[in-house]
Amino acid sequence: MTHALALPMPLAAGNIDAYIQAAQRAPLLSEEEEFRLARQFHETGDLDAARQLVLSHLRLVISVARGYLGYGLPHADLIQEGNIGLMKAVKRFDPARGVRLVSFALHWIKAEIHEYILKNWRLVKVVTTKAQRKLFFNLRSLKNSLTHAASLSSAQTATIAEKLGVKPEEVREMEGRMSARDLALEGQMDDGEESFAPIDYLADSHYEPTRVIEGRDYTRLQEEGLQGALKDLDARSRRIIEARWLSDDGEAATLHELAAEFQVSAERIRQIEVKALQKMRGLLGDGAR
Repeated sequence: MTHALALPMPLAAGNIDAYIQAAQRAPLLSEEEEFRLARQFHETGDLDAARQLVLSHLRLVISVARGYLGYGLPHADLIQEGNIGLMKAVKRFDPARGVRLVSFALHWIKAEIHEYILKNWRLVKVVTTKAQRKLFFNLRSLKNSLTHAASLSSAQTATIAEKLGVKPEEVREMEGRMSARDLALEGQMDDGEESFAPIDYLADSHYEPTRVIEGRDYTRLQEEGLQGALKDLDARSRRIIEARWLSDDGEAATLHELAAEFQVSAERIRQIEVKALQKMRGLLGDGAR
């Protein structure tokens, strides 16, 4: 898929604004159009159908990639990796499950961006477990929500450790390594190449019109019908669907992990998942009518 289907629009680092504007002009698809194109692609291998699915979700990739600018990596590169994740999602998307592509693609987009960041960040050697990956990608936001100080207190460290399922010493080690990372404020401008440095991201773009539109479209796509369908599931089914399909950290739980959590077999978890997806499909179908 990633080799057969070229990106719909070239993404050049020096022309990121033009790319974002072009992505914003790509038409959104209705649920019926999306499912028709997905079936067409899977049944006939029609790459133009896949291309339309990718085009309609480019703004989602841009919005997700923007959330990872704090790691000092070029926005264009983050978008490029997210686009790869989007194409993988389109390839694996099964419209028969009754879930919108936006919800399914979110996991693949985040996963691809996470892998890119880890490969290009010098802390990769300490991010060796699922819990440490979660710590790596959540420490900044959790720290900001607890304190404006340069370092965490013992109580704040313990709170984060408990929330993310790691040891307090792991939180302190990760905080120290991330805080110690050297990065020039204005970057190196003497090599004639495009510079991506922290100073490029200091402006508060929260109310920038393009971002407001992106956020509104993203929220509508993500929440349209999905939350209502989830509420109609029992607690166990909802937990399984959220862990398997809607994980915040981009790490889908395995059948065996959930089997251990609920003390049943992995096959039983799979059966519950299938039934829950079928129920959600029916609920979403009723809502569409």
